[in-house]
Amino acid sequence: MASKRQRISDDDPLTRAIAPPPNESPAEREQRISKEQEAKRVSDAIDEELNRQRIAEKKGPKPIKILLLGQSESGKSTTLKNFQLMHSPKAFRAEKASWRAVIQLNVVQSINAILDLITKAHAASHPSPSSSHSRPPTAQKDYPPITPEHLKLKMRLAPLIQVEVALVRKLAPQTQIEPSTYSSTATSSSHREIFVNSSVGWKNAFNKLITSVGNGRNSCDSADMIDWSDPEDPGVVLHACSEDMIRLWADPTIRKLMEMEKMRPEEMAGFFLDALERVTSPRYVPTDDDILRARLKTVGVSEHSFTMKAGPLGSAMSHHWRVYDVGGQRSLVAAWVPYFDDMNAIIFLAPVSCFDQVLQEDPSVNRLADSFLLWKNIVSHPLLKKTDLVIFLNKCDILRAKLESGIRLGDYITSYGNRPNDFESASVCEFFVSLHGPSPATRVAGPTHLYDELDLKKKFAALMKEHAGDRPFYCHFTSVTDMKSTSLILENVQDVIVRDNLKRSKLVG
Repeated sequence: MASKRQRISDDDPLTRAIAPPPNESPAEREQRISKEQEAKRVSDAIDEELNRQRIAEKKGPKPIKILLLGQSESGKSTTLKNFQLMHSPKAFRAEKASWRAVIQLNVVQSINAILDLITKAHAASHPSPSSSHSRPPTAQKDYPPITPEHLKLKMRLAPLIQVEVALVRKLAPQTQIEPSTYSSTATSSSHREIFVNSSVGWKNAFNKLITSVGNGRNSCDSADMIDWSDPEDPGVVLHACSEDMIRLWADPTIRKLMEMEKMRPEEMAGFFLDALERVTSPRYVPTDDDILRARLKTVGVSEHSFTMKAGPLGSAMSHHWRVYDVGGQRSLVAAWVPYFDDMNAIIFLAPVSCFDQVLQEDPSVNRLADSFLLWKNIVSHPLLKKTDLVIFLNKCDILRAKLESGIRLGDYITSYGNRPNDFESASVCEFFVSLHGPSPATRVAGPTHLYDELDLKKKFAALMKEHAGDRPFYCHFTSVTDMKSTSLILENVQDVIVRDNLKRSKLVG
């Protein structure tokens, strides 16, 4: 009987996992026990700190909790950066070394995607005998000719491939890489985008870029915080390739190729090709605006705490706020639910510029249609009846640029027809009003009166009225990479949330 129990114990995976290694020497055993004791000490310290925080929360006022929701690339992380910049500017700027690496990755990924396009166009004009027989003539595109100078340029920029690999390895393991595209449509590309778990301290990977010994200054907002002597600094290679990158981006043939492939990096987050001379300079330090524009895809749920500045309404309320950023993939929708029941407010971000884009995870779904569906699910959720709902119709700057560049709304939403295609036109607002009538419960705030003319908001308002009755609808047209206007909007949102919380607590009428 004892042998049977022993056999079962030996087969147990947990028993095997915690069992000491076979033939362990006394020195190895001592080292293992020491590591286990240190791990337990750290774990106990974490548990103690969490318990201390729970006790402090019970004694003090409850923090105000905000949840950021929206599809991938809707601007949630950028909105969070704005919160950080407004209320934790020192901590925000202390991370400049980390964001410098992200911006460098954005640059090399943009350039490498263009180099891939050169390879594709050159291969199309010089097909191998086998490929010319297997590919139908209709599949060929009439690309502009790739010259020997283009090929030399591509060769000189080849080191950027290794720079990208090195940066990716620092930021995320290989399992955190997925296909991506710079095309506004679903055109495939060999470019791959990394993503990081927002709950993991990915920024720690770049701690070595920060000098351990300062010069006595208290400011984190300084080039003195970066170790410029680091031999692995990608900035050295980027500076050496700077002129060639600028030449590549300005080349008319390359621009024509990108237009044919519907490749528009200037419409994407993480676009720095118009600032190559500055961001590849030898001692480049990101500005606040650069960090807002940097692109690094996040998954998972992260929590960020802030102490808000006292305002006219805030004196009677807790100044401690918590903002939760939730990854935008459809697979993470289930992760939202646990955060619903005790949230004071949800900020939902819907990118209005994506009418010509499809979901990466489901190319059959238009991104604008997906935002409507997500919004419908949120406003009809039974756990959100007492939660303030705020919607940011985001990326208005990109919407304007797309319409002004000649991209027609009617080419992607056929029911729009041949109506005027300019941003200021009432035809755009009339189209969305015709889909769903206006809601009397709408309250709108925007950076300019011009945005108020674009009644995309009325479709979202109608969905809310249909599924949530006459609850107030707070809508803002935003470009969250615009730091000045976004800070004003966030201040307005904070006042609304504080006012509604005061009403619920019966402190105001």
